[in-house]
Amino acid sequence: MIPEGNHRSNIIRFNSFQNEYDRYRPEAPKVVTELLTGYWGGRPALVVDLGCGTGLSTFLWRTAADAVIGVEPGDDMRGKALEKWHALGSPASISFISGYSNALELPAASADIVTCSQSFHWMEPVSTLKEVSRVLRPGGVFAAYDCDWPPVLEPDIETRYNELIEQADVIISRRIPAEERAVKWNKEGHLDRIGASGEFSFVREIAFHNMERCGAERYVGLTLSQGSVQTVLRLGGGELDKEIAGYREAVEHYFNGRTLETLFSYHMRLGIK
Repeated sequence: MIPEGNHRSNIIRFNSFQNEYDRYRPEAPKVVTELLTGYWGGRPALVVDLGCGTGLSTFLWRTAADAVIGVEPGDDMRGKALEKWHALGSPASISFISGYSNALELPAASADIVTCSQSFHWMEPVSTLKEVSRVLRPGGVFAAYDCDWPPVLEPDIETRYNELIEQADVIISRRIPAEERAVKWNKEGHLDRIGASGEFSFVREIAFHNMERCGAERYVGLTLSQGSVQTVLRLGGGELDKEIAGYREAVEHYFNGRTLETLFSYHMRLGIK
């Protein structure tokens, strides 16, 4: 049973493309552990990673914390994370559990750090922040961080990217009833919500960037891994086929067989209990 405040549509949005998601999406950059460990004031005993998906933000803590728990309600995404966990030899310091951000089956005051990587905007913020505060130890750190889409490249392709996402949203609004669509909170409002919760003594926003290697295949894959595009592809009918083909052609022409250092910009909104 899904706890009150959660939306089934937000979970099924990420069904059935866990392999593509894991292959093309960026892993969380190492600077995340450095920043949050600094704010906590030492090596964390326990990190809880909410909405962890395929573990791209969870395995980051493998050597940076004594233990890390990835919490993910989607079976497909969590299954991919567990597949990777088994491939690493099932390390005891890492675990993945099914759960929801506002109804965690974790003891009070048990975590030093709680993170949401590319996920807080899919969570009901008021109840989630209250639950995060319950789970955090005094002085514990909550951090919601997201990279900006699209990755930095060049104007024409970035414009094509935005137009493709906008077209996907239009198709969704036409083909899926409002009550069945995913519910998304504005990322730019994260800091205000954290501050307004009254659960944290200190809040701030941090901007940083990370360089990753990208070729045409990965850049297109990143785009097609966006939930709105995947939703339209699952609906069938080929409504985005022409736009995707044109986008792919432009990206392949730009990269021209090259693999380039590509800038991913990030925003982190954090609160200290």
